[in-house]
Amino acid sequence: MHLSIALVTSINLALEEAIANVIMYAYPKDEDNKPILLTAEYKNGELDFILSDKGTPFDPTKVPEADVTLPVEDRPIGGLGIFLIRKIMGEVTYQRIDGENKLKMTKKLEQ
Repeated sequence: MHLSIALVTSINLALEEAIANVIMYAYPKDEDNKPILLTAEYKNGELDFILSDKGTPFDPTKVPEADVTLPVEDRPIGGLGIFLIRKIMGEVTYQRIDGENKLKMTKKLEQ
């Protein structure tokens, strides 16, 4: 399987945004043990990434779509990272299982 540099770069951006959100918001600032796990799997023409953390419950799939038609100065702060993740990955789902946030991001690859 060969992935173009453009595709790798865009997937990397989505993963960085998701991980940065966990680092910045999931755990109390004074907590030392902040586990974050990213797993990846390729099957049936899809790349699946599952980001797991034990931080504060948060379902990014419930965040309203960012209005990117507004001028930058009129946009509310936040939500653009989630917007990028949705656009790049295609399918994003969330579950809270046994005290863990599980964000699944799926990118369908061209056959």
